[in-house]
Amino acid sequence: MPEAIAWFLVAGGLMVLVGLTDTWRRELPFSAAAIYLVAGHLLGPEGVGFLDLSFAREGDAALVERLTEVAVLISLFAVGLRLRAPLSDPLWRAPVVMATLTMVVTVALVAALGWLAGLALAPALLLGAVLSPTDPVLASDVQVDHERDRDRLRFSLTAEGGMNDGTAFPMVMLALGLLGLHELGDAGLRWWGRDVLWAVGGGLAIGWSMGWGFSRAVVWLRREREQAMGMESFLTLGLIALAYGAALALQAYGFLAVFAAGLAMRQVERHDTPDEAERGASAPAAPRAQVADLGPADATAPAKASAYMAKAVLDFTLDLEKLAELVVMVLIGALLSRDAFTWANVGIALGVCGLARPLAVACTTRWLALDTHQRRLAAWFGVRGVGSMYYLAFAVAHGASGPEVDPVIDAVLVTVAVSVLLHGATATPAMRRYRERRRG
Repeated sequence: MPEAIAWFLVAGGLMVLVGLTDTWRRELPFSAAAIYLVAGHLLGPEGVGFLDLSFAREGDAALVERLTEVAVLISLFAVGLRLRAPLSDPLWRAPVVMATLTMVVTVALVAALGWLAGLALAPALLLGAVLSPTDPVLASDVQVDHERDRDRLRFSLTAEGGMNDGTAFPMVMLALGLLGLHELGDAGLRWWGRDVLWAVGGGLAIGWSMGWGFSRAVVWLRREREQAMGMESFLTLGLIALAYGAALALQAYGFLAVFAAGLAMRQVERHDTPDEAERGASAPAAPRAQVADLGPADATAPAKASAYMAKAVLDFTLDLEKLAELVVMVLIGALLSRDAFTWANVGIALGVCGLARPLAVACTTRWLALDTHQRRLAAWFGVRGVGSMYYLAFAVAHGASGPEVDPVIDAVLVTVAVSVLLHGATATPAMRRYRERRRG
């Protein structure tokens, strides 16, 4: 059978299977990502051999880097669009701490696990950096239910996943520098100045300004000229590409730029269509009340133009996100080998999920407004997945290879697989009990 035909059959079959069984599958102890992961392994070299991928081949690492890059970009933009709380809202305190301080502590703890498993300092730091970001693609069950969801746990996990896929980059660059693959400068000054201060701050500023300006321009065209109607998919992809490209051209972090662009678009919508609570009323509007049932004819109304655009763009990106999840998890499954499941790698994987993440959250969030139950769930749901795979592929494609780094590759793949299985199996029942407890 020609390879192209087989690809269509495999991809189409997986999408139809998950689509038809989605409601039924939600009652089972595994996620759609777990199905894709197993399917990818069965299609890989240790299965039928349809997908022959290996990080040992430079071209394969570059392919995985590009595919995971696209998946993360789509997800980060969607995460930004989900977060409607004003930037001055205290809700933002927890995710900012978790995406910065908690992440740094996680890097140190995971690096310590790698060192105990026999890795040298630089590869151990690379392991910690690659496994430090939580995943915005695979954590949909623990994210906000809608853009007006103000639950502190769900908001914190959602925003953390959006931010730390960018804030992990300085740690990855530091590890590559210690491996001799990136210039750190005297006493690390070049790393501090360019890779930390400028790249983080510049990425956020570039993305925010482009997202805000883009949204204002589209709203103005619709209100005043009745233009740019029905082109939400083109506009969305265009904004993602422009924000990412501009950030990279200016040596800033594109992931943060895309997240900030989506966030800015949502803030424009919030400014144009504030909730009743923001106008001084006693109760907020119902979820999605401002954006439901807005037909094309309403898209130019002054009070609805921003809401219509935000809803259309979010719906489009969420559909793309599901497709990206399928592609990337199949690739991860194909890359995963049974030989990688050594005692050391399984120990690292369990240590990341059950020790490093909980300890990091416990040490850095005690003063935040999270109750004990919320803190425990936040400590557990540090899903590792597509973001970690991007950073791994990025490091390999930029020269991180050889006997010193090969154990890192296997440890990351095993950790992602274990995280997908463990967190996927516990997300739905844990969050169901959490919602019942909050209602009670």
